[in-house]
Amino acid sequence: MTDSLRVWIDQELCTGDGLCVQYAPEVFEFDIDGLAYVKNSQAGDLLAAPGSRAEVPDALRLDVINSAKECPGDCIHVVRAADDVEVAGPDA
Repeated sequence: MTDSLRVWIDQELCTGDGLCVQYAPEVFEFDIDGLAYVKNSQAGDLLAAPGSRAEVPDALRLDVINSAKECPGDCIHVVRAADDVEVAGPDA
């Protein structure tokens, strides 16, 4: 797969397990509420608005996909940037 990807987290389903942060700390981070959020890949800023999407750096593509597959809360959505089709996560 060489398509650009974006990722977002449904915080209502997040268990705070932290598997995603372990897989890709450059993309995922905990906020003070104990839930995981995505980060802006350019600046590293936490994107705390519901449904915020972050670009997935090419070098982290497999880590982000694996985090979506292994997430116990089934709350990580990885979509193709071009057409918004989910490639990993609960709706894939």
